[in-house]
Amino acid sequence: MADSTNHNIEEDILGKAYDSKLMRRLLTYAKVYWKYFLIAIILMLCSTLIDLARPYLTKIAIDDYINAYTKPMIAYDLTSEEEGIAFNGILYKRVSIIPENIPQDKVFSIVYAGKQAYLIKGLSENQEIGGDFSKADNTENDFEYVYSINGEDYPAKALSSGDVKVFRSNDINAVSVIGILFITAIIVGFILNYLQLNILGYAGQTIIFNIRQEIFSHIQKMPLSFFDKNPIGRLVTRVTNDTETLNDMYTNVLTTLLKDIFMLVGIIIVMFKMNISLALISLAVMPVVFAVSIYFRVRARRIYRRVRTTLARINASLAENISGMRIIQIFNREKEKLKEFSGINKDYFDASMGEIVVFGIFRPAIEMIAYFTIALVLWYGGIRVIGYTLQLGVLYAFINYVGLFFQPINDLAQKYNMLQGAMASSERIFMVLDAPVEEDEGTKLLDPDKIHGDIDFKNVWLAYNEGEWVLKNVSFKVPAGETVAIVGATGAGKTSIINLIGRFYEIQKGQILIDGIDIKEIKKESLRKNVAVVLQDVFLFSGNIRENIRLNESEITDEKIKEVSEYVNADKFISKLPLKYANEVNERGSTLSSGQRQLLAFARALAFDPTILILDEATASIDTETELLIQDALKKITTNRTTIVIAHRLSTIQDADNIIVLHKGTIREMGTHQELLEKKGMYYDLYRLQYKSEFLET
Repeated sequence: MADSTNHNIEEDILGKAYDSKLMRRLLTYAKVYWKYFLIAIILMLCSTLIDLARPYLTKIAIDDYINAYTKPMIAYDLTSEEEGIAFNGILYKRVSIIPENIPQDKVFSIVYAGKQAYLIKGLSENQEIGGDFSKADNTENDFEYVYSINGEDYPAKALSSGDVKVFRSNDINAVSVIGILFITAIIVGFILNYLQLNILGYAGQTIIFNIRQEIFSHIQKMPLSFFDKNPIGRLVTRVTNDTETLNDMYTNVLTTLLKDIFMLVGIIIVMFKMNISLALISLAVMPVVFAVSIYFRVRARRIYRRVRTTLARINASLAENISGMRIIQIFNREKEKLKEFSGINKDYFDASMGEIVVFGIFRPAIEMIAYFTIALVLWYGGIRVIGYTLQLGVLYAFINYVGLFFQPINDLAQKYNMLQGAMASSERIFMVLDAPVEEDEGTKLLDPDKIHGDIDFKNVWLAYNEGEWVLKNVSFKVPAGETVAIVGATGAGKTSIINLIGRFYEIQKGQILIDGIDIKEIKKESLRKNVAVVLQDVFLFSGNIRENIRLNESEITDEKIKEVSEYVNADKFISKLPLKYANEVNERGSTLSSGQRQLLAFARALAFDPTILILDEATASIDTETELLIQDALKKITTNRTTIVIAHRLSTIQDADNIIVLHKGTIREMGTHQELLEKKGMYYDLYRLQYKSEFLET
């Protein structure tokens, strides 16, 4: 039931492709780094301008210089102040429009017939198609040919390759300059993109670093009840996968979205500036693009939701099966569990294939529309280039701009995917961050040098769930320096008492006093510094033995670690290890025996020198030889220290100053070992069950 609820919550989250409240909250993390984002946006704007400039530079090179020979020229005397090309004692100036007052014999054009170039006199419009060259009957100043077109004859002069170079020297120089500018633009664009990506990467990673820190810090402040309800795998996913998804949004979606907007707006402006009719032709397909994008958005949201839900099920199944692999192998259920996992895996496969199909339709569809648009531009513009009503460079630039225009649209799928993932991840992250932290109303601090360690339970009632009492009216005292043992059947409430002393859970009724002070008045940090707990299932962190005893407490020296290890008999096995105290410990101490882990736990507890020591079934699964070492260690670490021992093995608590027998949350008996045996009550029955052979002999 809980799993289905979680899935429904996740589906609701994934249904939101964009949530303005979530986005505002996410942007608060970026606000601190607004300068970095501003610099990145400026660099991006410059980079976009460079991207827009490249096709325009090509257009200028083609129309103004490469195809410039098609423009007419006006002849002037060399003494003229006009700028132009000097050839055979005449100054030729290229113009786009011939002024009305210029005589026809002062107008010249260059026309190619195959590879041969000719200088034509009197021709104001360069029309290379349909013209014929023939030898002139009467030559005029080296114009030995006649160019005939549209019923008109014009004097023509054949130009050598050297002559052509003279006429086109300015064009060659200009094209060289544009080529240098083009290469410079590429290099500058690369540098700007490099700087922008590094700045964005730094800002994004710093934001994610801060979010991870905040999540981890928040999780540390959560009450134990929070971890009872939230699987570890899910919390790990919040700190790792979900935060990394946010990084994609900060560094890719937000800023590249701005670049895409800059690019699209810039392309539209440039296209309308160059040619309005061609721009309208290029944008005529936009309604189709919008329709395809809306269809994709609806389908992508649905399929993305399914993919994420099935992926969550796979992760949960993997974590569960790997954790329980020992049980699976013990009961020989490998085939059954594989079949179960195969079903979940198949659901994920089907969902992923659905995603591939949707994305496989969207991208080719956008590309097809892009090519169709290019074909329209080529058809419409090509006819006009042939008819000399449109320049070739303009058509070339339009084809480039259409390609650039559809790039951000084609990337829409990826950006939409990232945005949906970011919304879902942020929702899950904020669910953790918004969960209430462990409350602490305490203000008093315990002085380690003055605390005695008296513990007093007064009419304590505890319920984890309302109305379901785990402890009922529990009252007992533990004088400073004495040892009290608590025994009882599973579920009697023994571990709950431990949790209450450290204020990991709060009681509903009654009082718990330490040295006469209600623990609710004591600051939790101060309280827990004076209480050490040794659990049955000892947890060891990755690292070495020394660090597992020290737990990053810099005040605990190496000498202190060795001293406490020798005191609790842990040094005997540590000294046999290859690296001794520097020996690496695998996850959860898997390479050490239960007894060795327990001795390390004793050393850890003693290193922190607590006033109150709690042992929770510390010898429940220890072999006889190791138990002798632990019993000796127990006698040492409990000396002059208030100790509460929870144990199933009654042999470990026979020397306790007081033994409390719990049954269904209430205290049934209290007394020393001998007193309780003499009563022949519940403790007597427990003892008789454990030492049945001794009773049979007697």
